[in-house]
Amino acid sequence: MISLAVAPSPPFAAAREQFEAILSFVETDDAFTMSHGDLEAALAAQGRELIRRLLQDHLDLRADREPRLEVVDAAGVEHASVETGHQRSLTTVFGEVDVTRRAYRKRGEANLHPADGRLNLPREEYSHGLRKQVAVEVARDSYEEVVAAIERATGVRIGKRQVEELAIRSAVDFDAYYGACSRAPCALEDVLVLSCDGKGIVMRPEALRDGTRKAAAKTRQKLATRLSRGEKGNRKRMAEVGCVYDLAPVPRTPEQILRRPDDQEVAPPAPKAKAKWVTASVVDDAATVVAQIFEEAERRDPDHQRTWIALVDGNNHQIDLINREARKRQLTVHIVVDFIHVLEYLWKAAWCFHAEGDPAAEAWVRTQAMAVLKGKASQVAGAMRRSATLRGLASARREGVDTCATYLLNKRPYLGYPQALQEGWPIASGVIEGACRHLVKDRLDLTGARWGLAGAEAVLKLRALRTNGDFEEYWRFHLLREKRRIHQSRYLRNSIPGENDVP
Repeated sequence: MISLAVAPSPPFAAAREQFEAILSFVETDDAFTMSHGDLEAALAAQGRELIRRLLQDHLDLRADREPRLEVVDAAGVEHASVETGHQRSLTTVFGEVDVTRRAYRKRGEANLHPADGRLNLPREEYSHGLRKQVAVEVARDSYEEVVAAIERATGVRIGKRQVEELAIRSAVDFDAYYGACSRAPCALEDVLVLSCDGKGIVMRPEALRDGTRKAAAKTRQKLATRLSRGEKGNRKRMAEVGCVYDLAPVPRTPEQILRRPDDQEVAPPAPKAKAKWVTASVVDDAATVVAQIFEEAERRDPDHQRTWIALVDGNNHQIDLINREARKRQLTVHIVVDFIHVLEYLWKAAWCFHAEGDPAAEAWVRTQAMAVLKGKASQVAGAMRRSATLRGLASARREGVDTCATYLLNKRPYLGYPQALQEGWPIASGVIEGACRHLVKDRLDLTGARWGLAGAEAVLKLRALRTNGDFEEYWRFHLLREKRRIHQSRYLRNSIPGENDVP
């Protein structure tokens, strides 16, 4: 009997076949009757299939040319038995392909596939290109919208659970990246500003902190269709947000800060933040986030030559953490309470003396605020209390006065506005307020959303990377770390054998 061997297909035969099919299609009568939009859609789908076949043909060619190697695992055990034809699937931005490679075997040990390392294949079925698209999309939209966006762009359908898992995998190297990166030196005359704040995120019950979860378990919902007062507070977990930025000093006067509408004097421009860097975490506590913003600040000013300013909203725990980090690092940090918070307390006091909507309240607040800016917070606190006593205000009626006075006295060490204005420092925390709104509220405070811990943390990290303008550099760093974790760590001397030997 004579056996006729089947000649192997030439390289890229499938891709050539698809290319010829596309050429034939654009010459058909059907193509000439299409609108340009229908033609675009048809060519997009056929073009994706062409690129998928190109990728598949290339992978098949690599499999044909894969050399035999001497493979020793990380424990020093040689894998001398080799089997060809081992396959795994890979879902890419062009569609699904099969990766064929050699398996290096040793009885009792897991198989090794050096070709996987050279390709830097992920553990899961989804390619790094697809993971990157998910990371970009999930940072700006809901999981449902991400699923739809990925399908529109690639034709690939991914489930919501897989989207969340890919986002989590994408963000794992956030801390390592910022721990390894450096910053270009900034002008020594620019002040270095640090700020932090918190914003609550509605979480699934199992993702709440222990205290909140126990309080939630004790709460009995009064109404079946909505939450009542006091029931909403036990549904959230605080996301800690930190920010660091540089700022060219702009000296101002109290009068320029509290300008009247009819003032003719041209005020200097407000100090403008530059080189902003943000971070956020719903896993780490406030102490960890404060340490992270100090680390970022030290990357910018490793020799501590610049003026450091910490803008706070008056939270005592926050102030204590900043002071502790400053002492630990032997730093001088000027803590300034946000002037907008001071104004809010003054307005609470104003309504104790004036009827709601009384224009005189505005003039009263301006007078007190001007005095605070001039360094007279103690006098303001004492004067408003005396005024409330002389007017015979009842305890309930003067509550806003006493609250404001206590706030001014307690925060007096951090109300150094005369020095701040003279030196050109910022006195308002708009940057961190904006960071909280952008990183947390705009994405994680969607109506009806309840977050798992890992998913919320990943979205915060990915949004921070994009806000900082570091995403592309981070992604290169992330892929290198993935290669070390998944592949290089499995071989002796932390390398992939034959990595440079494949034609």
